[in-house]
Amino acid sequence: MGTINCFIPFATKNQAQATIEELKKQELVNKIYLLANADVKECVEGCELIRVKNLTSSATIKAIAEHAGDGQVLLYTKYDTLKFAPFAVERFVTILADSQSGMVYADHYNVTEKGADKAPVIDYQMGSLRDDFDFGSVLLFCGACFRRAAKAMKADYEWAGLYDLRLKLSQFAPITHINEFLYSDVELDTRKSGEKIFDYVDPKNRGRQIEMEKAVTEHLKEIGGYLEPKFRHIEFDRGEFEVEATVMIPVRNRIRTIRDAIKSVLMQKTDFKFNLMVVDNFSTDGTRDAIDEFKDDPRLIHIIADYYDMGIGGYWNLAAHHEKAGKFIVQLDSDDMYKDENTLTTMVNAFYEQNVAMVVGTYMMTDINLNMIAPGIIDHKEWTPENGRNNALRINGLGAPRAFYTPVLRDVKIPNVSYGEDYALGLNISRHYQIGRVYTPVYLCRRWDDNSDASLDVEKMNRNNLYKDRVRTWELQARIALNKKK
Repeated sequence: MGTINCFIPFATKNQAQATIEELKKQELVNKIYLLANADVKECVEGCELIRVKNLTSSATIKAIAEHAGDGQVLLYTKYDTLKFAPFAVERFVTILADSQSGMVYADHYNVTEKGADKAPVIDYQMGSLRDDFDFGSVLLFCGACFRRAAKAMKADYEWAGLYDLRLKLSQFAPITHINEFLYSDVELDTRKSGEKIFDYVDPKNRGRQIEMEKAVTEHLKEIGGYLEPKFRHIEFDRGEFEVEATVMIPVRNRIRTIRDAIKSVLMQKTDFKFNLMVVDNFSTDGTRDAIDEFKDDPRLIHIIADYYDMGIGGYWNLAAHHEKAGKFIVQLDSDDMYKDENTLTTMVNAFYEQNVAMVVGTYMMTDINLNMIAPGIIDHKEWTPENGRNNALRINGLGAPRAFYTPVLRDVKIPNVSYGEDYALGLNISRHYQIGRVYTPVYLCRRWDDNSDASLDVEKMNRNNLYKDRVRTWELQARIALNKKK
C-alpha cells in the first residue's frame, strides 16, 4: 500500500478517467478521492467521492484534511489529464522528505493542440503573497502539515480556502520548488500574458478579492508584518520649486506614440505652473526628432540619458533630482495619454485634499486608436485607506497614473530597473505615508503589439514575478522589523 492520498477535481468519468488511471499506476498512491459537486451522480471504481461546492473553499480544504492521513497529500487543481514523467512521483516524495518541506511543487509541461511547451515556475519566498502565484497544478503536501495548516484556518471562505491554507502552512514549514520537469497537463488559459495580468481587478472577481484580502491581512498580523492605519502627516513645505508639478515621460523608441503623449500633457489646463520632462534613453527610431518638434514650448525639458545600465527607475531618479523638478512629479508612459485637460489638476489637488505622499489614479484600457477594450476601466478598488498598504503586498500593481511628492521621492530613491520599480516605490512609501486615490478615469492606457508587457514569454514573466516577490520579501522584512521597534 502506498503513502499518498490523491485528491482530484471530478465532473465526469470521461474527464477524469485518464488521470485516475495514471494515478493508479503509481506504486506510492494509496487512495484516490474525487472532489465533486452535488450534481455528480457517478463515481469510478476504486475511488471515493467527496462532495464539495468549490474546489478552493475552506470547506473543501477541511474535507481533504479529514482524509489526508499520515503520509502525503497530492492535490491536482485542474480538470484536465495529468501525466507524470517516469519515477516523477517518487521524486516528489523524496524532495518533500529531504527538504523537510510542508509542500513541494515542480516545473512541468503544458500540452496544447500545438504541442507541449515548457512551463517552469519560480521559487517561493516570504514575499510570495500573490494569491495567483503559479505553483503549477500538482501540489504535494506532508499530510501532517496539511492537517496542521487546515486546523489553523479561522475563516470560512468560498474562494480563498486554498490560499489561506498555503499562507498558514508557510508560517511553520518550507514551500519548496523542484526545478525539474516532472509532469504534463493541458493549458486551459491560452490568453497572452498582457491579457491575464488584469484578472484580479475585473469587477466580476471582486468578491473573490475581498476574501483574499482578508486572508492575507490575517497572515500579516500573525507573522508581525501588518501595519495599522497610522500615517505621517505632510505639510508640503519642504524645499523650493519653480513649478508646482512636473510630468515625467521615460521613453525609448516610441515614434508611434510619443507625440500623442506629449500633446496630452501640454494641453493641460491648470491654475499652477507645470513642466514636462521627457527622459530619452538611446532612442534610434526618430523619437528624439519627434520630441524636438515641441522644443519651442518652454515647458518641455528633453533629457538625453544614454546610459547602458539605466532602467526606467533610473530615469525617474534623474527627473526627481533635476533642478527644475516640480513639487509633485506625475507619471505618463510613452505609450499612453492623459484622458483630458484636467488630469494634472485632479492629481495635484488629491495631494492636498488627502494629505498623502503618493497618488494613484484610475485608467481606461484602450487600443492604439483609443477605443476602449476589455477589461475597460481599472480603478483598483482593492485599495482602501484602512488596509491598502497591507493588501498591496498581495496584489501585483497599484494602478496609474502615479504621482509623488518630490521630497519624499528624493528620500526613497527608485530601483534602477524597468519592471516593478513603481510597485517597489509604492510599497516603500506606503510603509510610512498614506497613498491617495483618484477613482475617476484620468489616464488612457493603450495596448498594442509593442507594449513592454503585451505578450511575454514564460521566462520573462518568471523574471518579472520573481523580482516583484523579492521586493515584497524585502518590504515585509522591513515592516516586521519596524513593528518590533514599536
